Amino acid sequence: MKKYILMLVAAISSLSVFAQTDTLHVYGPGGPLSAMQECAKAFTTTTGIPVKVTGGPESKWMPQAQQNADVIYGGAEYMLTQFIQNHPGMVDATTRVELYKRATAILVRPGNPKHIVTLKDLTKPGIHILDVNGAGQLGLWEDIAGKENLIGGIQKNIAGSFANTALGIAAWKTDSSYDAWITYTSWHQNLKGITQVVELPVTLRLYRGTPVALTLNSKHSQQGKQFLSFLQSVQGHSIFKKWGWE
Repeated sequence: MKKYILMLVAAISSLSVFAQTDTLHVYGPGGPLSAMQECAKAFTTTTGIPVKVTGGPESKWMPQAQQNADVIYGGAEYMLTQFIQNHPGMVDATTRVELYKRATAILVRPGNPKHIVTLKDLTKPGIHILDVNGAGQLGLWEDIAGKENLIGGIQKNIAGSFANTALGIAAWKTDSSYDAWITYTSWHQNLKGITQVVELPVTLRLYRGTPVALTLNSKHSQQGKQFLSFLQSVQGHSIFKKWGWE
């Protein structure tokens, strides 16, 4: 009996090793990371297929993604398009699908100490605006400000511009002089303790999409297709809504 128990333990261990090496690897920017990670966890619970989602600035995960990426997602449609252009032969564009959109808003400090309630308030003297000029937010504030002829007024109050959201968040956390940030409502879900949302009127809101696609060299294309289907399911959509998507 002891012999059979040992054999069973060895068999289970071998299956665990197989599952670990059979992990579905998903890569993309930090914006949709929390929603993607929760979707991955729910997908694994449902299917038993392990999924590892890695997000953040592309430079941090690209070397590893070139080795084992099965799925690539973007924080905006242009981001995935740029990724495909910059890394030809990596993404299977025929599998590309759009998930869900997220709206823009103004994030301010808790309690809104500068009493920012409209876009025009960002042009007032003494307002310090944080800008992320990339990572799904390229030209975002300008597209909004242009509708109200406020481009110049907002530009003069930009106190710092950062190449990606990770750098922007770090600055927001360490430099309390920043009063406002035109970004996505979804970022408030990750920064609830240090931000408050000032919603823009419907006429000023902009939206960006969340594209996702399989890679051409994926070793788990069938599992990848299953994951994409899950992301598009009612359950997947509900998870994205929880994190600020529509």
